[in-house]
Amino acid sequence: MLTKLREMGLTSDHMFAAGMASIGLSFLSWLTSKKTESTERADRWGIFVGEWAPTFFALGSAMRIDELRRGRKFCR
Repeated sequence: MLTKLREMGLTSDHMFAAGMASIGLSFLSWLTSKKTESTERADRWGIFVGEWAPTFFALGSAMRIDELRRGRKFCR
C-alpha cells in the first residue's frame, strides 16, 4: 500500500496534512449538521469523519519511517 501511495506522488507530509484536515472537517461537519439536523445525527457525522484522522496519521507515520529508511527525508 505504501508503494502505491508513493507511486501516486504522496508523501508522509500529505498524509499528516490529510489527518489535520480530517479533524477540521469533522468539526465543520458536526457544526453544519447540528444547525440543520438533530444533535444525534450531527454527532454521528462528526464521529464518522473524525475516524479518518487516525488512519491518515498512521499512514503518515508508516510512510515517514519508510522515507527515513530509504534516505529520502532527513530528521528535522
